[in-house]
Amino acid sequence: MSITNTVSANATRTEANATSNSFDAKTTLNSGGKSYTYYRLDSLANQGIELSRLPFSLRILLENLLRREDGVAVTADDIQFLARWQPLAEPSREIAYMPARVLMQDFTGVPAIVDLAAMRDAMKVLGGNPERINPLQPAELVIDHSVQVDEYGVPNAYDMNSLLEFQRNRERYAFLKWGQTAFRNFSAVPPGMGICHQVNLEYLARVVFTLDQNGEKIAYPDTLVGTDSHTTMVNGLGVLGWGVGGIEAEAAMLGQSVSMLVPQVVGFKLTGKLREGATATDLVLTVTEMLRKHGVVGKFVEFYGAGIAELPLADRATIANMAPEYGATCGIFPVDAETLNYLRLTGRPDDLVQLTEDYYRAQGMFHTAEAPEAEYSSTLSLDLATVEPSIAGPKRPQDRIALSQAAESFTKALPTLYANAQNVKGDRQIVRWSGEGGHVSADGSIESTVAAPEPGKDGVLAVANEPIPSVKARTGVDVDPYLHDGSIVIAAITSCTNTSNPYVMVAAGLLAKKAVEKGLQTPPWVKTSLAPGSRVVTDYYNKAGLTQYLDKLRFHTVGYGCTTCIGNSGALPTDVSKSIEEHGLVAVSVLSGNRNFEGRINSDVRANYLMSPPLVVAYALAGRIDFDFDTEPLGYDHARQPVYLRDIWPAQQDVNEAVHNNIDATMFRTQYATVSDGDTNWQNLKFPLGDTYGWEPDSTYIRKAPYFDGMPATPAPVEDIHDARVLAVLGDSVTTDHISPAGSIKLNGPAGRYLTEHGVKAVDFNSYGSRRGNHEVMVRGTFANVRLKNKLAPGTEGGVTRLLPEGEQMSIYDASVKYAERGTPLAILAGKEYGSGSSRDWAAKGPRLLGIRFVLAESYERIHRSNLVGMGILPLQFQAGEDVKSLCLTGEETYSVPGLKDMLDSKFANGKQITVEAKRADGEVVHIPATVRIDTPQEILYYQHGGILQYVLRTLAGKA
Repeated sequence: MSITNTVSANATRTEANATSNSFDAKTTLNSGGKSYTYYRLDSLANQGIELSRLPFSLRILLENLLRREDGVAVTADDIQFLARWQPLAEPSREIAYMPARVLMQDFTGVPAIVDLAAMRDAMKVLGGNPERINPLQPAELVIDHSVQVDEYGVPNAYDMNSLLEFQRNRERYAFLKWGQTAFRNFSAVPPGMGICHQVNLEYLARVVFTLDQNGEKIAYPDTLVGTDSHTTMVNGLGVLGWGVGGIEAEAAMLGQSVSMLVPQVVGFKLTGKLREGATATDLVLTVTEMLRKHGVVGKFVEFYGAGIAELPLADRATIANMAPEYGATCGIFPVDAETLNYLRLTGRPDDLVQLTEDYYRAQGMFHTAEAPEAEYSSTLSLDLATVEPSIAGPKRPQDRIALSQAAESFTKALPTLYANAQNVKGDRQIVRWSGEGGHVSADGSIESTVAAPEPGKDGVLAVANEPIPSVKARTGVDVDPYLHDGSIVIAAITSCTNTSNPYVMVAAGLLAKKAVEKGLQTPPWVKTSLAPGSRVVTDYYNKAGLTQYLDKLRFHTVGYGCTTCIGNSGALPTDVSKSIEEHGLVAVSVLSGNRNFEGRINSDVRANYLMSPPLVVAYALAGRIDFDFDTEPLGYDHARQPVYLRDIWPAQQDVNEAVHNNIDATMFRTQYATVSDGDTNWQNLKFPLGDTYGWEPDSTYIRKAPYFDGMPATPAPVEDIHDARVLAVLGDSVTTDHISPAGSIKLNGPAGRYLTEHGVKAVDFNSYGSRRGNHEVMVRGTFANVRLKNKLAPGTEGGVTRLLPEGEQMSIYDASVKYAERGTPLAILAGKEYGSGSSRDWAAKGPRLLGIRFVLAESYERIHRSNLVGMGILPLQFQAGEDVKSLCLTGEETYSVPGLKDMLDSKFANGKQITVEAKRADGEVVHIPATVRIDTPQEILYYQHGGILQYVLRTLAGKA
């Protein structure tokens, strides 16, 4: 893949169709001896608008509207409204935003490309040209979510994990290679090259895009949407972007504007400078805690103040990465001199660096110390000098704990956060977790043998067909006497949040160096791993001489992907897993990631803590979370003197010098010059040819998406919903991890039975994420999270419900099949923050395929609400102060939603009210006033067509 700064005219249809220029904004910019057309923001000064009061992020949106004004999708009135933005006004006005590009990772990217391939087939049925189905915006996919930590702590860990990754995912990868040849404007970075957000930051992001159109070269800000929540990481570079569901991203790829309400913008003022011993990770955990308390859901967050000049761009990106954790749509920093420095460091072309400076200065958007402060909807401030070393856990990223209080915090948490206390093995207290959280590995089948690739086939080397070994087999040490509540069994330097930051990565390496020189070792029960976000990390580790020390502490490189942070931590050694299970231990993971929901990291681990990479190494040495670094030694040196954390913690000056002396632009240019080549396995991969995909009827990985089956050329009228049954009654904070299939596939669940029936052995099930291109697997895993609590089936945990009216208990999927046979529509009742967490398209696709017609909840997460509409599911919201409990609803009622047709045919009004009728068994009808959360006129069109993809397909076929 060759990334250039210039986009062809046919890549962005909306840009090419722009015809209006009401504000005489079109003008010329000279940069590096070239002439560029751009749309100047100061053209609005003639309207009496003072642009300096507008936040940086809104000025990017304003340019987007100015450039795309056409009198239809974008009007002069839209531009005036945004330019006169009122900071305290509640969001009420919709604008049509068109991102410059779309970023995907492979878990979300595969189903997106499956949908595009299915749309080509459907286009044929509708009598159109299937080759019209192409991404109209540049679509860039990075394969980074499929590598697992099967092997660790040995020199060949990376090779083993890579081979297993390719063997498991060969069919998916062949499909993506087909997509590269079949679709225009689509490219993929092969596996083993890095994490999508780090690759985006270091290579894909342009900061300024250019478009060749009608003999002109148009310059405009780089913007994007991504199919991963942490797309916001690139906000640290001054690039506006955020995570959306795969459904919305597919529409953006196909030239549909992103309909959005003009947001409120929260200003976060940074002053001072980080003190010795504090890292960017400590800073971001502090920021996350503050913003969560402040409340920024659905808002932009913008960082400003003298303190941003003290933060290298890597630190800014670390803060921006965790915008989903503090709840904001984005967390952006302005373009300034540090932005230019980073572009140079990462090997971007000189003309791009020059254009970036010239363009943002010309637009009055280049930040300097003298720049006036913008107006914000609300503000917070933080003196960087007050940031202290911190961790976050045990199950939410916003639950920050000062490092000095970590041991005490864990000890205090046990009686209050854990249930079913019992004494096991003498007087040692053993307790079990009672919380909810992320996806889990349900049956432990991954611990069994992994089928080996055939030696010599397609360039694949032999992989030993061995079960996960015990600790004793690895080290000769019996693990059981050492494990207790609080024992750390996973220590992972992982995730784009921190592996993109050379300062914290080098700090981890320097700490490892000092630890090894003092004679310290990691305990045998700790599963250690290092998963850099790009190969550049390995280059500077090697140049600085730090790799050998990390290796000696068993932090060998296991892969270049997301690994532990998304639950690809692999199985624990057999005796560690057995001890945890037999004794009900509360085992712990420590990781440099961004999410730590319970069950997300590993099914055996009940408490997970986020922290900086050097602290991951420190806790790995300690071996337990209830460790007081101030008073307890990590071990003893060769002279039998105690070694404390303070003795091996690297000075910031040493870190800075190591970064300065060992990282340069040549590393980035060298690595990214061949980023599209992939390894031998990728290069030798055979894939089908043709404009439409040759679906394999027996495939258990890639199947034709069913959303267009039997779709009429024009949409049928919207019908009211009658006599729906409730499939699940759910509480507060039900995340997309609860809804969307993720993690390992349970052997005796509906998805496991399906795979078994199709001849797949349990050891070859792979993960739900790897099978996202097969709707048959995914629908069977929807709502199947083993931590899900369905109040309709009290006393159960997992994807269980009761079939009504009989009351028979069964899996949610099996019940949906029986309801479908009866022609019964389905519904979900839920509490607050329904659909929070990662932006998962299958959290909406799965419910649609189960037959769910509407959800009635107290509130919604932004992306998930949009995804529900995009799949033709009606999101309804209880009135303030009302919920399932206050209305005495059990879920056993039948539900009807009358008046839909009249409401959707009428003039759109945000916040439209409707009455849901719940009929009890005795005939009593409860009238429930509800708000229809179809928030924009464009979303009405999507719902009327049965979903966003159906709308786009009919539009391209001329049938809408």
